[in-house]
Amino acid sequence: MNARLLLFALFIAWTSNFIQAQIQNPMSNIDNQTLKSTVSSLISKFPQANATDVTSGVEQVARFWNNSDGTKEEFAAFCRENYQPDETARKAVLEKVSRNMEILNGYNNLISLGLKEPLHMNRGPVSSIDQMFGGYEPASHVSEDFFKNKIAFFILLNFKFYSLSEKTAQGATWSREQWAMARLGELSKSRIPGELYLKFGDVNTQADSYISEYNIFMGNLINNKQEHLFPADMKLISHWGLRDELKANYNTPNGLEKQRMIYTVMNRIINQDIPSQVINSGKYNWNPLSNTVLANGTEIAVSPEPDTRYEWLLNNFKALKAMDAYNPFFPTYIQSKFESEMEIPQQDIEKLFIALVSSPEVKQVASVIKKRLGRKLEPFDIWYDGFKPRGGINQAELDQTIRIKYPDSKAFEKDIPNILMKLGFKPDKAAYIASKIQVDAARGSGHAWGAQMKGDKAHLRTRISESGMDYKGFNIAMHELGHNVEQTLTLYDIDHYLLNGVPNTAFTEALAFIFQKRDLDILGIKDNSPDKYDMMALDIFWSNYEIMGVSLVDMNVWKWLYQHPEANKHELKEAVIQIAKDVWNKYYADVFGIKDQAILAVYSHMIDNPLYLSAYPIGYLIDFQIEKQIQGKDFASEIMRIYGKGRIVPQLWMEAATGSEISNQSLLDAVVLALKNLKQ
Repeated sequence: MNARLLLFALFIAWTSNFIQAQIQNPMSNIDNQTLKSTVSSLISKFPQANATDVTSGVEQVARFWNNSDGTKEEFAAFCRENYQPDETARKAVLEKVSRNMEILNGYNNLISLGLKEPLHMNRGPVSSIDQMFGGYEPASHVSEDFFKNKIAFFILLNFKFYSLSEKTAQGATWSREQWAMARLGELSKSRIPGELYLKFGDVNTQADSYISEYNIFMGNLINNKQEHLFPADMKLISHWGLRDELKANYNTPNGLEKQRMIYTVMNRIINQDIPSQVINSGKYNWNPLSNTVLANGTEIAVSPEPDTRYEWLLNNFKALKAMDAYNPFFPTYIQSKFESEMEIPQQDIEKLFIALVSSPEVKQVASVIKKRLGRKLEPFDIWYDGFKPRGGINQAELDQTIRIKYPDSKAFEKDIPNILMKLGFKPDKAAYIASKIQVDAARGSGHAWGAQMKGDKAHLRTRISESGMDYKGFNIAMHELGHNVEQTLTLYDIDHYLLNGVPNTAFTEALAFIFQKRDLDILGIKDNSPDKYDMMALDIFWSNYEIMGVSLVDMNVWKWLYQHPEANKHELKEAVIQIAKDVWNKYYADVFGIKDQAILAVYSHMIDNPLYLSAYPIGYLIDFQIEKQIQGKDFASEIMRIYGKGRIVPQLWMEAATGSEISNQSLLDAVVLALKNLKQ
C-alpha cells in the first residue's frame, strides 16, 4: 500500500463511527464494511480523486440505498461505474441536469397551474372533480422516480450535499458555478414516496379551497340596533379582506364601530363559534356581537362551525409529518422548513422576532399611535395603518378612481409597462418584464404564480369584482406584481438555472412589499412630506410587531403539534387559542392594556400554508434594509442588481445586497431617529 492509500485507510478508520451513525436510517441496507470497501475500490480506480469527496459521495448514496435499489454488490458496482473523478466531467453533468430540470419543472408547473385554475379563478362553483384535479400534483413522483432510475444516486455520488452551516461558512468564496453545483447536490436530499406528496397535495388543496371560500357577507352584518354598517354588496375573505377593511376604517364615518365589529367576527372565526349558516352566505343577517342570526327579522337556531378550521391545520400536519421518516437530513417538517427551505435556523428566527416585539421602542411607538387616534389602543390596533400615506385618503374616492382605471384584469395587465416605467425601469426593460406576466381575476384574495422555465409567463391574480378593481384589489395587485417582477428577473436574468429564484420566500415578499408601498405613487398621489422616511420606518416597525407575534404563534403551534401528534381537532383548537393568548400576554398585553386576546391566531396562512408566516416579518426586515440601500439611488438599477444574485443562502445574499446580514438593528435605529424627529 502506498503512502497515499495508507493515509486514506487511517482516514476511513477515524471516520467509520461517524459514517455509521449517519447511515442509521430505515431506508439503507448498506453496512459499514460495504461502505469502506466501496470507497477503497474507488480510490484505487481513481487515484487522482479527492479522498474526502469520494467518501462523502459513497456515504450519501448509502444513506438512501435500500433493497429495492439492488444488492450490496450492485451498490458497489453502481458507485464504481458512475463516479465522476474530475471537474470537467462534473461541469458537463451540471449543464445536462440544469437543462433537464428546467424542462421537468417548467412543464410540471404549467400542468399544475392549469389543473388548479378552477380553484383559483372564477370559473363557477367548485365541484368535487375540480378539487380532485386541483389536488393532483404532477411533480409528486419526480423525486421517487429519480431514485428508481438511479438519477438521484448519480447526483448523490458526485455532488456533495452541504449543510446550512457549511454553505454559510464557505459560500462567500464560491464561484457561481460552485454555487450551482451545491444546489445540484440538494436535488436528492430526501426520498419521500410519491403517494405522500400526493396525499399532502390533496389535503393542502382542500385546505386552500376552504380558505378561498371563507367569505363573510359584510352587508348582512348588523349591530345591536339592527343597523347595517357595511355596503350591501361587500363580501370579504378571511382573514385578508377583514383585516384590510379594518385598516381602511381609520378615517371613515362610524369607523371605530365597524372595526370593533370586524374584530368580533375575527374572534368568532378563531373560537369557531361563528354560525356555520353565515360562512360564505348572504342568506341571513348576523349580529356578531350577540352571535345571533336573523331570518326576516326573526332569530333562528344555528350551529357553530365544527372546528373545521383546525381540522385542516391538523390534516396538513399529519400529511407533512408522514414524510419525516424519508427526510434524513431534516427529520422534522420544522427543520425542513427553516433549515432547508428558508435556510435560517428556526431558533435564530425566533430570537430575532422576540428581540423586536419585546424592544422598548414598542411602547414608544404605541404612545404615538394612541396620541394620533385620540383614544386608548384596542387589540385590533395591531393593524394601525396611519403611518402610510393612504391613512388620510378617502377610501370611497380612491375605489372609484381605480374602478375607472382598471375595470378588469386585462386593463391592469395592459398597464404593467407604464407602472414599471413609473418605478424607474427603462421602456425596453419594462416591456420585456411585462411581456412575461399574465393577469387573472382571482377567486380568493390573490397570489403570484411564477414561471419555472424560460418562455413561460408568471401569473398575477387579484380579486376583481364585476364593478372593477377597488383599492384593496389594486394594493394586492401591486404586491403580487412585485412577486412577478422578482420571479421574472430571477428566472430570465440568472446565469445558472439551478440558481434561479431567491434564497427563500421572504426575499420575494420583500420586493412585493417594496412595490406595494409605491401603489399611491403609481396613481399619481405623491407624498412629499419631509417625514416620509420616518413614517416608513414606523410603519414597517409596527407591521413587524404585529406579524412577528403571529409568526411566533405559528411556530409554537407546530412545536405543540410535534409534542402532541395524536391530538384531535378540538384539542388543537384549544392549544392554538392558548398559545395565541400566551404570546399576547407576554408581548402585547402591557402595550394594549388588556390580557388574554387570541387575535394573533386569525391568519389564514396557518391553515393552508404551513409555517409560511415567518417569511413575512423576515421579508419586512429585508424590505427595510433594501429600502435603505436604494434610497437616493436609481430604483430599477438597484433592484436588478440586488435580485440578480439568485438563490444563494440568505445571509450571504443580504451582505452582497446591502452590506449587512438580516437584522432588527437598522430598523430599530431608524425608529429611534423617527421618534426623536416627531418630538421636535
